[in-house]
Amino acid sequence: MKGMARRRSPLRVSRHEESTMSNESDRNEGAADELGGKLKKGLGKLIGDEQMEAEGRAKEVRGKVQQEDAKADERAKGALEEAAGAIKNRVGKLVDNEQMAAEGKAKELKGENRQKANQ
Repeated sequence: MKGMARRRSPLRVSRHEESTMSNESDRNEGAADELGGKLKKGLGKLIGDEQMEAEGRAKEVRGKVQQEDAKADERAKGALEEAAGAIKNRVGKLVDNEQMAAEGKAKELKGENRQKANQ
């Protein structure tokens, strides 16, 4: 079977897709913890249970931190993607390879958008 192109299984997930999905699940989990914490804090306050209120406040803060951590990871990935794209773009222009330059510019813009989407 030499020379035949290896086909990628439609069920296989790339490292980038896996990382993005993981990051998205971290953000969702953080949002759920934040909401759960707000509810627990409010219930504790309503019934006069200071312990429950404090636990709710802590869970809410943990959720916010988890969301911000996931966003920071995405911004860092975006910055690396932008830099790699800029390099590929410049090299493409230097060697007079329009396709390479265009691919680099596309990657650069994708990185910029990834950063903006996670501010």
